[in-house]
Amino acid sequence: MFGVGNRVLLGHGISGHPLSAVFPLLYDVLGRAAVDCDCVMAVGDADGKLLWVSGSREVMRQAERIHFVEGSVWDEGSAGTNAPGMALHLDAPSQVHSTEHYNRLIAKWSCSAAPIHDPHTGAILGLVDITGGPDVATPQTLAMVRAAARMAESELARLAATGGGARQLWVPASREARAPDVLRLQGLGLPDLIAAIGRKTLRLSPRHSDILAVLVDHPAGLTSEQLQLEVYAADVHSSTMRAEMTRLRALLGDAVVQSRPYRLVVDTECDWKDVMAHLAAGRVREALQSYRGPLLPQSESPGVVSRRESVQEQLRAAVLASGKPDLMVAWTRSRWGADDVVMWQRQQTALPVSSPLRPVAQAESARLERDLA
Repeated sequence: MFGVGNRVLLGHGISGHPLSAVFPLLYDVLGRAAVDCDCVMAVGDADGKLLWVSGSREVMRQAERIHFVEGSVWDEGSAGTNAPGMALHLDAPSQVHSTEHYNRLIAKWSCSAAPIHDPHTGAILGLVDITGGPDVATPQTLAMVRAAARMAESELARLAATGGGARQLWVPASREARAPDVLRLQGLGLPDLIAAIGRKTLRLSPRHSDILAVLVDHPAGLTSEQLQLEVYAADVHSSTMRAEMTRLRALLGDAVVQSRPYRLVVDTECDWKDVMAHLAAGRVREALQSYRGPLLPQSESPGVVSRRESVQEQLRAAVLASGKPDLMVAWTRSRWGADDVVMWQRQQTALPVSSPLRPVAQAESARLERDLA
């Protein structure tokens, strides 16, 4: 089941697949570029089933017409010659130009894909693909997709080494054990919130993601005017807020969201609150392992921006205060901490003189200081 705004995800990719741990990285590295280039990025499993498909609304509508959607299968046996199927069959990066497709219905599309392997066993876990117009079938695009796959494998190895490799978006067994009136939200490092309640899993629209992220922090509820100030960066007509809330309540049900004031009426669990809970209990390592990136990084809603900055700043402060070199190293190896000059400097002084990582910290500190100067 699939729609352009709020998309129902087929649970295999969300609840049980190891690539869920690196989807935020793949989206950041490749998905944003796909949106800018009028393409779609897809991540699939080892059988060619597409677990995640992302892109602009218009291109997603076009992809839907050829059934290039979450849950569809694109191995060669099911869809004929195509880059995702070839990448799996050959176990190698592959590219298919529009006219090379077996299926004439997809002749206007070109695609580049690469397999992603388990960093320990070498088995194929799945694939990452870019699909779009003729410009996709270039050596540069194939190199970019191959690099994204290798980065995903490196991230899987890093997560395994730091104790985070077995984590998924949320653990399926826990979801089955929770009462059906618990709403679980996932938003760290993702463009939109993923919401699960009972056996229902949804990827929400950007605006509905903003609204839920704000309501989580206001259990007593907000009036329409208060919610509007938290959600919209610019002035909008009051009817806009009411219309969005009507659609959200129709999507999740009155048993989840109620009005007068607007509020969540179920227990809620959120990945960003999990990080804060670890910090509150002094579990800095667990907090860092749970942090997959900034909360809804594309959102400009004032309430989301405030929460996003608060979570990241508190986590950063805790890592600095811990004095633990391995936590500082993990921070500076992340996308969000790579240019943190203070963390590099503190890491440099905390690492033993004999550590091979100390010269790296010295070099990065010097480079960033020159850039700042």
